[in-house]
Amino acid sequence: MAVVVTSTLVKPRPLAGAPLRATQDPRWVRWLLTGIALGFLAFFLVLPLAAVFGEALRRGLGAYFAAVGDADALASVKLTLIAALISVPANVVFGVAAAWCIAKYSFRGKSLLITLIDLPFAVSPVISGLIYVLVFGAQGWLGPWLIEHDVKIIFAVPGIVLATTFVTCPFVARELIPLMQAQGSEEEYAAITLGANGWQTFWRVTLPNIKWGLLYGVILCNARAMGEFGAVSVVSGHIRGETNTMPLHVEILYNEYNFVGAFAVASLLAVLALVSLVLKSIVEWRHAHAQAQAQAHAC
Repeated sequence: MAVVVTSTLVKPRPLAGAPLRATQDPRWVRWLLTGIALGFLAFFLVLPLAAVFGEALRRGLGAYFAAVGDADALASVKLTLIAALISVPANVVFGVAAAWCIAKYSFRGKSLLITLIDLPFAVSPVISGLIYVLVFGAQGWLGPWLIEHDVKIIFAVPGIVLATTFVTCPFVARELIPLMQAQGSEEEYAAITLGANGWQTFWRVTLPNIKWGLLYGVILCNARAMGEFGAVSVVSGHIRGETNTMPLHVEILYNEYNFVGAFAVASLLAVLALVSLVLKSIVEWRHAHAQAQAQAHAC
């Protein structure tokens, strides 16, 4: 009678509390990398922000509020908000339409469309402003016709809106394109099969699926729109109280050695940037929370 001998290899267990050295770096490496990251943030982000607010409040709250409440400063705030309120919704419509076309359809020129969407990232904002001057300026292609019909684009609000829209064009589209490509079209096809029309499919299926990415793109687009300097500087004409946005007004005040006024307006831009970061963090947290809940329901 044959005897079969079996052996079981027992995998040794690591001692309790022993560090997993194969997957963890030494403690000094972690502390070094953390210190470098925190030092970089402190030197390049926290310190400049503290300097802006410190210089703005150097002469007290009275001087600060006087600088912020100046008529030219208020006009720059108003123009900045107008440019953002027009350019951001325009880019939302364009971004959703472009992302829908690229993610849902196959057509000739698809790669060219993606390249054109990325164009504002590659082109200097100053060059984009000069392009609008070339087209709409007094000596530009459409300049004589615009002068004849008393239409002002360059050195006026329309030119500022056009330049801002061009510079912020990619943000919404670039957030939505990979998201919609990853989601695919199965849910839209299912909705159409069940009798939904195009608008019902968009509002009840597509939009809920992309809402977090859309909000993220809107926040980034709005932050860039309010802080844009180069393209707006070229087309604005620097007319005080009329075509100066907040960044341009800061430059004028600084060149006039009005440091309190310049840093006071700059502090408003810094506050807007911080608000954008807070909203961005909230959107990211809500998105992660929604994904976790969806995974829990799926299980």
